Amino acid sequence: MTLKRFGVSLEENLLEDLDQLVENRKFPNRSQAIRFLISQSKTEALWLDDQEVAGAIVLVYDHHKKDLQMHATEIQHDYHELILSVQHVHLDHSNCLETIAVKGKATQLQALANRLIALKGIKHGQLVMSRT
Repeated sequence: MTLKRFGVSLEENLLEDLDQLVENRKFPNRSQAIRFLISQSKTEALWLDDQEVAGAIVLVYDHHKKDLQMHATEIQHDYHELILSVQHVHLDHSNCLETIAVKGKATQLQALANRLIALKGIKHGQLVMSRT
Protein backbone atom coordinates (compact mmCIF):
# COMPACT_ATOMS: atom_id res chain seq x y z
CA MET A 1 0.00 0.00 0.00
CA THR A 2 1.38 3.40 -0.98
CA LEU A 3 1.58 6.04 1.72
CA LYS A 4 0.41 9.55 0.91
CA ARG A 5 1.56 12.55 2.90
CA PHE A 6 -0.66 15.53 3.71
CA GLY A 7 -0.73 18.43 6.12
CA VAL A 8 -3.22 18.74 8.94
CA SER A 9 -4.21 21.92 10.74
CA LEU A 10 -5.59 21.55 14.25
CA GLU A 11 -6.49 23.87 17.06
CA GLU A 12 -3.90 23.75 19.83
CA ASN A 13 -6.17 21.91 22.26
CA LEU A 14 -6.96 19.20 19.66
CA LEU A 15 -3.26 18.79 18.93
CA GLU A 16 -2.65 18.36 22.66
CA ASP A 17 -5.42 15.74 22.71
CA LEU A 18 -3.81 13.94 19.77
CA ASP A 19 -0.41 13.99 21.47
CA GLN A 20 -2.01 12.65 24.66
CA LEU A 21 -3.57 9.81 22.63
CA VAL A 22 -0.15 9.03 21.12
CA GLU A 23 1.39 8.91 24.58
CA ASN A 24 -1.42 6.94 26.26
CA ARG A 25 -1.70 4.32 23.50
CA LYS A 26 2.07 4.20 22.95
CA PHE A 27 1.72 4.95 19.24
CA PRO A 28 5.09 5.54 17.57
CA ASN A 29 3.86 8.81 16.03
CA ARG A 30 0.84 11.01 15.27
CA SER A 31 0.28 9.33 11.91
CA GLN A 32 -0.37 5.99 13.57
CA ALA A 33 -2.81 7.62 15.98
CA ILE A 34 -4.70 9.20 13.06
CA ARG A 35 -4.81 5.81 11.27
CA PHE A 36 -6.25 4.27 14.43
CA LEU A 37 -8.91 6.97 14.76
CA ILE A 38 -9.97 6.62 11.11
CA SER A 39 -10.20 2.83 11.41
CA GLN A 40 -12.16 3.12 14.63
CA SER A 41 -14.57 5.56 13.00
CA LYS A 42 -15.10 3.23 10.02
CA THR A 43 -15.79 0.31 12.36
CA GLU A 44 -18.30 2.32 14.40
CA ALA A 45 -20.08 3.29 11.16
CA LEU A 46 -20.46 -0.42 10.35
CA TRP A 47 -22.00 -1.01 13.79
CA LEU A 48 -24.45 1.84 13.28
CA ASP A 49 -25.37 0.60 9.79
CA ASP A 50 -25.86 -2.92 11.21
CA GLN A 51 -23.29 -4.40 8.85
CA GLU A 52 -21.51 -7.70 9.36
CA VAL A 53 -18.75 -7.40 11.92
CA ALA A 54 -16.53 -9.76 13.87
CA GLY A 55 -15.86 -9.57 17.54
CA ALA A 56 -15.50 -11.17 20.92
CA ILE A 57 -17.70 -11.36 23.96
CA VAL A 58 -15.66 -11.56 27.14
CA LEU A 59 -17.33 -12.80 30.31
CA VAL A 60 -15.98 -13.18 33.84
CA TYR A 61 -18.11 -15.15 36.25
CA ASP A 62 -18.18 -17.33 39.34
CA HIS A 63 -18.56 -20.89 38.12
CA HIS A 64 -20.14 -21.87 41.46
CA LYS A 65 -23.22 -19.78 40.59
CA LYS A 66 -26.04 -22.30 40.23
CA ASP A 67 -27.19 -22.96 36.64
CA LEU A 68 -25.18 -20.07 35.19
CA GLN A 69 -23.21 -22.21 32.74
CA MET A 70 -26.37 -24.05 31.69
CA HIS A 71 -28.21 -20.77 30.96
CA ALA A 72 -25.19 -19.36 29.11
CA THR A 73 -24.98 -22.46 26.96
CA GLU A 74 -28.72 -22.29 26.16
CA ILE A 75 -28.34 -18.67 25.03
CA GLN A 76 -25.32 -19.57 22.91
CA HIS A 77 -27.34 -22.32 21.23
CA ASP A 78 -30.04 -19.74 20.40
CA TYR A 79 -27.35 -17.77 18.50
CA HIS A 80 -25.24 -20.69 17.24
CA GLU A 81 -24.95 -19.22 13.74
CA LEU A 82 -23.06 -16.21 15.16
CA ILE A 83 -20.57 -18.11 17.33
CA LEU A 84 -17.24 -19.13 15.83
CA SER A 85 -15.57 -20.53 18.94
CA VAL A 86 -15.61 -20.42 22.73
CA GLN A 87 -12.60 -20.47 25.03
CA HIS A 88 -13.00 -21.17 28.73
CA VAL A 89 -10.20 -20.32 31.17
CA HIS A 90 -10.06 -20.94 34.92
CA LEU A 91 -8.73 -17.78 36.57
CA ASP A 92 -8.76 -19.20 40.09
CA HIS A 93 -10.80 -21.62 42.20
CA SER A 94 -14.04 -19.67 41.71
CA ASN A 95 -13.64 -17.39 38.71
CA CYS A 96 -13.71 -18.24 35.02
CA LEU A 97 -13.11 -16.16 31.93
CA GLU A 98 -14.96 -17.06 28.76
CA THR A 99 -14.12 -15.56 25.38
CA ILE A 100 -16.68 -16.09 22.65
CA ALA A 101 -15.54 -15.30 19.10
CA VAL A 102 -18.49 -14.06 17.06
CA LYS A 103 -19.34 -12.86 13.55
CA GLY A 104 -22.60 -11.45 12.22
CA LYS A 105 -24.79 -8.36 12.02
CA ALA A 106 -23.87 -5.83 14.69
CA THR A 107 -27.35 -5.78 16.24
CA GLN A 108 -27.41 -9.57 16.50
CA LEU A 109 -24.03 -9.64 18.23
CA GLN A 110 -25.19 -6.92 20.61
CA ALA A 111 -28.37 -8.88 21.39
CA LEU A 112 -26.35 -12.02 22.15
CA ALA A 113 -23.89 -10.10 24.32
CA ASN A 114 -26.69 -8.33 26.19
CA ARG A 115 -28.40 -11.63 27.03
CA LEU A 116 -25.19 -13.19 28.28
CA ILE A 117 -24.03 -10.17 30.25
CA ALA A 118 -27.45 -9.89 31.92
CA LEU A 119 -27.25 -13.39 33.39
CA LYS A 120 -27.23 -13.49 37.16
CA GLY A 121 -23.69 -14.30 38.27
CA ILE A 122 -21.82 -12.55 35.47
CA LYS A 123 -19.29 -10.30 37.20
CA HIS A 124 -18.14 -8.52 34.05
CA GLY A 125 -19.01 -8.73 30.40
CA GLN A 126 -18.09 -6.78 27.31
CA LEU A 127 -18.57 -7.02 23.56
CA VAL A 128 -15.76 -5.83 21.32
CA MET A 129 -16.59 -5.51 17.63
CA SER A 130 -14.29 -4.98 14.67
CA ARG A 131 -14.52 -4.91 10.89
CA THR A 132 -14.32 -8.21 9.05
